[in-house]
Amino acid sequence: MIENPQIVFFGTPDFAVASLKALVTEGLNVVAVVTAVDKPAGRGLKPKPSPVKEYAETVKIPILQPANLKDSAFLAELSSFHPDLQIVIAFRMLPRQVWELPPMGTFNLHASLLPQYRGAAPINRAVMNGETETGITTFFLNEHIDTGKIILSRKLQIGAEETAGILHDRLMVAGARLVVETVDLIRTGNVSETSQETLFTDLQRLKTAPKIFKEDCRIDWSRDCVSIFNFIRGLSPHPGAFTSFSGTDSLNYDIKILRVAPVFCSHNFKPGTFFRSEKTQLIVATPDGWLRILELQLQGRKVMSTGDFMRGYGYLFSEMQTI
Repeated sequence: MIENPQIVFFGTPDFAVASLKALVTEGLNVVAVVTAVDKPAGRGLKPKPSPVKEYAETVKIPILQPANLKDSAFLAELSSFHPDLQIVIAFRMLPRQVWELPPMGTFNLHASLLPQYRGAAPINRAVMNGETETGITTFFLNEHIDTGKIILSRKLQIGAEETAGILHDRLMVAGARLVVETVDLIRTGNVSETSQETLFTDLQRLKTAPKIFKEDCRIDWSRDCVSIFNFIRGLSPHPGAFTSFSGTDSLNYDIKILRVAPVFCSHNFKPGTFFRSEKTQLIVATPDGWLRILELQLQGRKVMSTGDFMRGYGYLFSEMQTI
């Protein structure tokens, strides 16, 4: 047992910052942070540090930003911190020589109830699929993605209208607490590991969470109202579900749809047809009803409520006709 192990933390986005803050607040010994290299951002394309780097700088934790995790110089620098334990949250896959380095192991926080939703986008995929329950899991890393032995997990309910963005923030907070609990178990020698293979008997029932690319975000208006509703909230606010439409000016536009309300009814309109209703409302037909759009973003413009959008761009849509 090591009472106060030396910890190296791997992470990049805001989701990881919450856990890093929790470790620091608890007085745990974070000796270094490994994060992504600064990336050009904004109009001036100035190098922008990751959220994890920004926080680490405020609490004076040494920062490593390797371009190549197998680089001998990086491996030597990492070893110089003599980590007893490593924690990985929202980072890229580690090579064996990195995750095998600390004697107490390397564990990851994953935003699902493993073994379900292994992969890069568990939060989005769970909401897109209409799940009512998800959770967070800590597990020891091995050579395969998201398959290591489970340390702890916690369930969370998904609200019927909850977006991926709201769920992300709730999982982030719950995850930070779980990370601290996991460290306490490891440092006191009270870990009880669970093999993921014991938690399922049918590989066909495992749902995956592959990375989401732009074309994965295009709305298929032939699907039923509920499926499209879940698809939109599962991609909101990022990366955003989108569609294309032809305006009354005969030009084609791409538009992100970020919040909608389903209305179930019969009609004779082609799915995917947009209509202006009561001047400030915008609705779109689905096979079994309508989706009333509440928040959206026209390509190249800022996110707007539908009322504000329609006051500026309502002329692009035909008025609703009597069915």
